[in-house]
Amino acid sequence: MDFMLGKTPARLGAVSLKFATFFSAPDLPTPPLVFGRPGHVPAQKDSPWGMLANDSVGCCVWSDAGHQTMYWRALAGRPVSFDDNGVLSDYSASTGYIRGNSSTDHGTDLQQAAAYRQKIGVVDASGVRHKTDAYVALEVGNIDQIALATWKLWTVSLGIQFPSSARDQFDRGEVWTPVSGSSIEGGHCVSIIGRNSRGEFLIVTWGQLTAVTPAFISAYMDEGICHLSFDQMKSDDISPRGFDENALRAALAQL
Repeated sequence: MDFMLGKTPARLGAVSLKFATFFSAPDLPTPPLVFGRPGHVPAQKDSPWGMLANDSVGCCVWSDAGHQTMYWRALAGRPVSFDDNGVLSDYSASTGYIRGNSSTDHGTDLQQAAAYRQKIGVVDASGVRHKTDAYVALEVGNIDQIALATWKLWTVSLGIQFPSSARDQFDRGEVWTPVSGSSIEGGHCVSIIGRNSRGEFLIVTWGQLTAVTPAFISAYMDEGICHLSFDQMKSDDISPRGFDENALRAALAQL
């Protein structure tokens, strides 16, 4: 089976709001070694998480949005499903992609997708849209911050420069680790949803759960975004000490 990429090159400073500005790591507990509950997501028809069209179209950023929303809703006890049609409709609306016309399949800017998710929302298989309230940038290569953000907010979007070695490792069911000299195929976006007992991060991509090492993230990450839902944080009692919600709301009002 073919697997597509689809994240356009990272733009330095594209996301002006930073995770560290609103979340104070010293005031928050240290994440446990193991966290995440991937088993809560109901299996989709074509793979455990659903391919969401990323086997034939460069819509990885929108597949990521679908996987994240599925995960949030499953953990909240309100599961939803996403399908190819919904993912492709958002990809088309955001980028101008025309279904069946590969010349229009140019991928997605991660910040522009985040703005779309905040303003319009992504559509699930039943036609319901799911919006986020805000999004903040993660520091590239800051493994501790990535772990903290994923633990507290359940999932983050990781943008990477995808090496050909990772495709081979994925095909063999292996952990993604850096390989010296591996060529870069392009940009890719995946959802981080947890960490295992070996300290490897758990990601969702191409409908599967895969592990990646911190060294892989350090080597290939070029951007990262954490999406926030104020309602979700409050209803599930995960609005932590060390999170300055008032400052974030004030910053959003000035944008």
